[in-house]
Parts: sequence; C-alpha cells; structure tokens
Amino acid sequence: MKALTYQGAKDVRVENVPDPVLLAQDDVLLRVTATAICGSDLHIYRGKIPGMKDGDILGHEFMGIVEDVGRKRSAARWC
Repeated sequence: MKALTYQGAKDVRVENVPDPVLLAQDDVLLRVTATAICGSDLHIYRGKIPGMKDGDILGHEFMGIVEDVGRKRSAARWC
C-alpha cells in the first residue's frame, strides 16, 4: 500500500509500505477513502517532534471503510 512517510524535517514522501495486519484483538483495519491535515502535522513536517524517525508513517485525520476487525471488536459496532 502507499503511505506518506517522514524522512526528516521538510522531507515527506509517498512510498510503498507493507500492508497492515491485525496484531491485537482490538485492532481495526480501515481502507482510507478521505484524508486531511491539521496544524499538528505542520509540527511534524518542520521536524519539531523529537520522537519521529525516518520512515515513520504519517496521518491521523482520515475516514474510510472497515475492512477487518480483531476478535474483541464486533463489526456491528463500526457500522
């Protein structure tokens, strides 16, 4: 799949990354259909978040279609 990755201050790239998998029983896999950015993304882009490492995947403002859920989640809860 494609994802926006952090490569250092003012350097973000769309790259191919491995498809996500369910790891925890309460995980949800979502196929993103729309996304946006917010002010906190600018802090990351400018290199102001010390915990960011090259290759980290960016994004937290999104919506989409639930593709799979962990065993502790019921698909009915997400409809």
